[in-house]
Amino acid sequence: MSANGETGAAWAYHDATKHTWASVRTSAHMMDFTNQPRPWKLYETELPAVALGNDAGASGATALDAIGGPAETGARSFASLRMTGLGGPRVSSPTVSFSPEPERGAEAHSQAAAELTLRKVAALLLLSAGVTKQRAFPGGTMRFRAAACTGALYHIELYLITPDLPGTPNLPGLPAGVYHYGAHDNALRLLRAGDFRGALARSTGGEPAAGSAQAVVAYTTTYWRNAWKYGARAYRHAFWDSGTIIANTLAAASAHGIAASVVSGFVDDDVNRLIGVDGETEATVALVPLGRAAEPPPEAPSVEPLALRTVPLSREETDFPPIRAMHAASALGPDDVAAWRLAGAPQAEAPTGKLVALPQGFGGGLGLEETIARRGSSRSFERVPVSLADAAAVLEAARNRVPLDAAAPGARALTDAYVIANAIDGVPAGAYRYVSGGGREGPALELLHAGETREAAAHLDLDQALGGDAAFNVYFLADLHALLPQLGNRAYRAAHLDASIAAGRAYLAAYAMGLGATGLTFYDDEVTDFFGPSASGKSVMFLIAAGVPARRRPP
Repeated sequence: MSANGETGAAWAYHDATKHTWASVRTSAHMMDFTNQPRPWKLYETELPAVALGNDAGASGATALDAIGGPAETGARSFASLRMTGLGGPRVSSPTVSFSPEPERGAEAHSQAAAELTLRKVAALLLLSAGVTKQRAFPGGTMRFRAAACTGALYHIELYLITPDLPGTPNLPGLPAGVYHYGAHDNALRLLRAGDFRGALARSTGGEPAAGSAQAVVAYTTTYWRNAWKYGARAYRHAFWDSGTIIANTLAAASAHGIAASVVSGFVDDDVNRLIGVDGETEATVALVPLGRAAEPPPEAPSVEPLALRTVPLSREETDFPPIRAMHAASALGPDDVAAWRLAGAPQAEAPTGKLVALPQGFGGGLGLEETIARRGSSRSFERVPVSLADAAAVLEAARNRVPLDAAAPGARALTDAYVIANAIDGVPAGAYRYVSGGGREGPALELLHAGETREAAAHLDLDQALGGDAAFNVYFLADLHALLPQLGNRAYRAAHLDASIAAGRAYLAAYAMGLGATGLTFYDDEVTDFFGPSASGKSVMFLIAAGVPARRRPP
C-alpha cells in the first residue's frame, strides 16, 4: 500500500509553502540567471522523429462552444486565416497557420468524430503546448506557448501513447508507439514502438476512459525548470501549469469531435516507466484519454526500462526535497489505484446572501484557434468596467464541469469559485461566491460583502497592481478537510487540477470575448479570511484576474 492515506503529508507541504507578507519578503531563494534551465527537453540520442508542421487545422468551432462541449462544425470558416495576418498588440512573429480539414464539414462531422487521425492529434498538441508566437528581446528571442505557464518557464512535457494513426493527404500516418512531443520543433520522437494502451489501462485500475481510448496524452513536470524561480512551491505549479494546458487540450478535442477526459489516478511508477522518466526529477501528473475505440486495446508488449539520456537543463540543478516528498506521499500503487476515486464531492453550501443573477447561453466570440493564437498573459489592465455578459461568459466557462476522474459523474466540482468584483456592470463592487444553480433561472453570484475592493484585491495577489486594476478576480478554493479523508494525499493533486483546468477555460473565454486575463499568486490565508465565513477552512488552489487589457501606447 502507498502512503496516500497519511494525509498529514499534504497539510505539511501546503502549510510550508503558503505565502505570507513576511515569507515573501524574507525568502532567501534567489534566481541565478547564468544557470536558468532551458525550456525544452532534448534527448542526447537521435530518435526517429515525425514533423507535424505548423498547421493547426480549422475546426470551425468558437472557443466558447469548444469549452462548453462538442461544437457544430461549419459555423465559422478559418480557411483564409493565417497567423501572419492576425496583427494586434499581443501577437508578435506568429508561427502557426490554420487551414480547413479536408474531411470535415457540417455533413462530415458525425462521421469524422469517431476517427482519430494524426492531423487531429497534431492540431491538438500544437494548440495545447506548441509555440504559437515569438518575440525578439535584446537578449534573444522568446518563444511563447499556446497555454499559460508560471514564469514562462514551460516545465510541462507531453507524451503520446497511440496505436497506428491514419494519415491525411497532407500528413502521413503514424505507427503505433510511445512518443515525446518536442514543442521546440513541433515533432514527435519515438521512444517505444508498439501499442502500449493496454499498459496504461492497467495503470489506471480499469478507469473506463483510459481502457477504451484511441490514444492517450501523458503530462509530466520537470521540477527544476520551475523550481529555479519558485523553489518548493513549484509542486503546486506542476498542476497549475499542466491544468491550463489540459484546458486547451479538452477544448481542441471538443472542437474536433474527439471525446476527452482527465485521469488523475494511476500507478505512478508504471506510467513513468512507460514514458521513460525517473519520477524524481520528471514525473507524470495527469493523463488525457482521447477518443473511444470500438475494441479494447491489445495486450501491451513488455515495458522494459528506457535508458535515454537527455541534455542537461542547466549548469547545475538544485534539489527541493519537499517537492519529491509530497509527490511520493501522493503516489498510488497497484493495490490502491482503483479504490481511491471519490464516490461524490462534498455538497455545495446553499446560498444565504443576496444573489445577482447571471445571463447564460453565450454564443459568438472568436474561433478556438484564433483565441489560442491571441492568448497571452495580460501585464496590465485598464480600470474600466466589463459587461455583465462578458464576465458571466468567463465564469460559466470556468464552472463547466471538468471531466476529472476524481469526481463521480454528476458530482459538483472539487473547488468553489469566489469572485472579487471590482468593475462589472450591474454588479456592486464586493466579494462573491459563484453559485451554479443559485438563481431561479440559472447561475448567480452570492454577495458575501459589498464595498470598494480594488485595494484589497491588489494586496491579496502579493501586492501587485494587476489584481486591483482587473475588472474581476476569480479565486478557486478547495475544502481539503473534506477531500483529503476521502481521496488521501492524491486529493491535493486533483483539487489543483480541477482549479487550473477551470482557470484555463476562463483564460480562453476571456480572450474569446476580447478581454485579457492572467494567473497570479496570493497570500493564502489572507484570501480565505477575506471571503469570510463562506470560505472558512478552505484552501486557495488558483487565482485568475480578468479585465480590459491596457493597450501599448507609442513612445
